[in-house]
Amino acid sequence: MVDHLSSEPVQAELYDAFNSGVRDFGFYLPLVMSARSVLDVGCGTGELLRLARESGHTGRLCGLDPSEPMLEQARRKRTDAEWVLGDMGSVDWCREFDLVVMTGHAFQVFVEDEQLRESLAAIRSALTEDGRFAFETRNPLAREWEKWIPENAVEVVHECRRVRMAHKVESPVAGDRVSFTTTFTSPGWIRPLQSHSTLRFLDADSLASFLSEANLAIEEQFGDWDRQKLTDTSPEIITVARRA
Repeated sequence: MVDHLSSEPVQAELYDAFNSGVRDFGFYLPLVMSARSVLDVGCGTGELLRLARESGHTGRLCGLDPSEPMLEQARRKRTDAEWVLGDMGSVDWCREFDLVVMTGHAFQVFVEDEQLRESLAAIRSALTEDGRFAFETRNPLAREWEKWIPENAVEVVHECRRVRMAHKVESPVAGDRVSFTTTFTSPGWIRPLQSHSTLRFLDADSLASFLSEANLAIEEQFGDWDRQKLTDTSPEIITVARRA
């Protein structure tokens, strides 16, 4: 679990290594392939759009991310996609995309109510009349943050060097916001790299309320990447919404 949490060039380089083997692209890629124009909000290193193009997508593919180092990685992968620096508050697309996606739990970076409302309004504006918005957020009832402890650190080999990533959550966790520090270490580095993040864990009812307020209607909702029904024990809240 890396999430979209840093603009550090080294961490951008490590992003794909720590996220290899994730299951979400199996869900999102068919949606992308069936849409003529796609906007990936918080696209990170652009891996989903790279896969789409290499799978034969011939339409418009656009990635939006606030991190220039992430976009530098994306541009190295594909030059036949649009890579835009910014967030939904800095763009003004109107009915241009058949599909908007947010992968990698990027939706959870919308911590404040007003930020979330503005972003959802901009996403709705970017959708065509029949466009869809697909995204996921972790189910707070599963309390995944309780596993984000140094003892559960993960390691990868990057450029022939072992790199370790560990999380430490700030306690106590209050409300639906979880703050934590991510630390990257490697025997070949002079010092560790750290980043501090806060993510929001909206429950299903609160999420539905924000979507309704933005005139977005839930079309489908799942609890895991194999499209299982959403339950209290589901790890994810995976949502596909349309213009209301």
